Amino acid sequence: FSLVGAVGDDTAGSSLVENLNAAGVDCRGVIVVPGQQTTTKVRVLAGHLHSPRQQVIRIDYDNAPASGADVTQQMVAQFKTVAGDVDAVVISDYNYGVASEAITAVIRDLARDREIPVLVDSRHRLLHFREFATATPNEDEVEQLLNRNFDQVEELETACSLLREELGCQALLVTRGNNGMILLQKGEPAQRIEAVGSRQPIDVTGAGDTVIAAYALALASGASFEDAAQIANHAGGVVVMKRGTATLSAQELTNSINGERPGHD
Repeated sequence: FSLVGAVGDDTAGSSLVENLNAAGVDCRGVIVVPGQQTTTKVRVLAGHLHSPRQQVIRIDYDNAPASGADVTQQMVAQFKTVAGDVDAVVISDYNYGVASEAITAVIRDLARDREIPVLVDSRHRLLHFREFATATPNEDEVEQLLNRNFDQVEELETACSLLREELGCQALLVTRGNNGMILLQKGEPAQRIEAVGSRQPIDVTGAGDTVIAAYALALASGASFEDAAQIANHAGGVVVMKRGTATLSAQELTNSINGERPGHD
């Protein structure tokens, strides 16, 4: 797993890269931007000493998006350095300047030349990422993008089918929390995927990241969009039953697919 991105020249940035390296992530593609503050999210938890704690508020320390010709050139160069043998690419865009038009164009060329899937997760700019294999917006993001609320799932499916066509992607996977997912594939009717596990999640922090990671791994391994979506659904169902920003093991994923209820951490 290789990461391409930018951090600030600060303690938070160096700590992030250090921990990622310790976890076995290839961070050669991460650049340090002088004068930039690393985006930091502080979660405030409440609870008694011997009882489970719950998040009550999150404080975000953001900075202006990393931009400029020098940053863009470095990012493109770093992507080309690590992308030679990848089997899939995930674009995670929070409008911080990393997923620029320049690097998006390079990713598009790579996907076309090597016929590998590119997956898009964009908080606010999904329509900027067209002609990629698939995207994973959640229902709220779809409503914000289309500037409308959906009272009926059938209305949501119709709108998402049109959105998939507008994006020019092969499949659109819309996550809906404890209502599961909707998979929309080119030339296929909308497929509803029921949520697995408990309908009362313990903590949804990072669930969307888990979903796209499992989805990407499955597609990179040759799975169909439908099978990849089912695997991602199980992965998300496991992590929402854990507290904090959680991960899951291959065994936990296998157990969930085999019908065993995820354990609580």
